[in-house]
Amino acid sequence: MKIDHSLPLEYSTEENRLKILGFWIFLGAEIMLFATLFASYFVLVDRTGNGPSGAEIFEITPVLIETILLLTSSFTIGLAIHAMRLGRQKAMLAFFGITLVLGLAFLGVEIYEFFHYVHVGAGLQTSAFTAILLTTLGTHGAHVAFGLVWGLFIMLQVKKHGLTSKTANKSFIFSLYWHFLDVVWIFIFSFVYLKGMM
Repeated sequence: MKIDHSLPLEYSTEENRLKILGFWIFLGAEIMLFATLFASYFVLVDRTGNGPSGAEIFEITPVLIETILLLTSSFTIGLAIHAMRLGRQKAMLAFFGITLVLGLAFLGVEIYEFFHYVHVGAGLQTSAFTAILLTTLGTHGAHVAFGLVWGLFIMLQVKKHGLTSKTANKSFIFSLYWHFLDVVWIFIFSFVYLKGMM
């Protein structure tokens, strides 16, 4: 395996570069998944039946907390990758850990939010609106939960094997995934919550 030392560690082998390209292609498929959910949401948003509308169930405080947590975690994963490129393993692991803690806190607030929706009568079977709302939020939340497990395994590998071309590649790919989840959340925040509160 030939390593090109002129490139960042995560890009240093041809295999690594192909894996990153493959992951970008995977993210393209993920974009289509969320685009389908958003398109369905926009079609069904006014189909509330006898159930509540977004304006009746959305609360600004948990949404702002979720947004701050996730955007901050996007910053900390960026710092983790920067530390990785400088060869500072301890700093990289610290920022990675902070990212996962912020992601876990985000998930906690989202779970609280789901309980709130069900408590006020906005369940999966209440209306087309609540069904697509919970499906969209739940799909994003499931992606965050998967990311937490994935990120933990990467941290364990870096701790065990150090910063190698393989662990750097995995860490960088994880950061792409995490940034993608943040971008999706910005769309959810803007077009689901803010629009729904108006």
